[in-house]
Amino acid sequence: MVSVTHLQRITVFTGGASGHDLTYQQHVRALGTEFARAGIGVVYGGGKVGLMGQIADSALEANGEVIGVIPEVLMEREVAHRNVTYLEIVPDMHFRKARLGELGDAFVALPGGMGTLEELFEVWTWQYLGIHAKPVALYNIKGFWNPLLEMIDHQVAEGFIAGWRRDALVIADTPGDLISQLQAWRPPAQDR
Repeated sequence: MVSVTHLQRITVFTGGASGHDLTYQQHVRALGTEFARAGIGVVYGGGKVGLMGQIADSALEANGEVIGVIPEVLMEREVAHRNVTYLEIVPDMHFRKARLGELGDAFVALPGGMGTLEELFEVWTWQYLGIHAKPVALYNIKGFWNPLLEMIDHQVAEGFIAGWRRDALVIADTPGDLISQLQAWRPPAQDR
């Protein structure tokens, strides 16, 4: 496994919804802006709606690189963002997830729904299996991920997830802290 030392691009998982509280949009926009200012490109699902569109738009407005990867079947449903730096249209969801995994040097889950959870757990499992040695992060706006973290802690306490796996997750709630933790991340010691 090769670990990441420099972040050129971060794959972001989030959905086509914005949530009920405008705070989510504000924080996601600040994150996209900060990625662009730090010279970090955004790789994401290719939509222009919801938080997906917010992260893309804010990075683009700050002159950042944004790569969208969208399956043909979702071109209209997720209203493809045609103004990104590069929009890759792929045949299906499986290919999309593989490309999102290949293109990013790290993975960040923003608030989202079922698809966000599915993508998060897949890349976290890939990390565990040694398919990649890239950091996986939760961007914890308004404590959004706290209930999930409680469940993961319960799984650790009950012996279903090793503590070092839980410790491998990056958890941050500001752009600067997130970027710093991702840059400093190293694959965890597996002896705990």
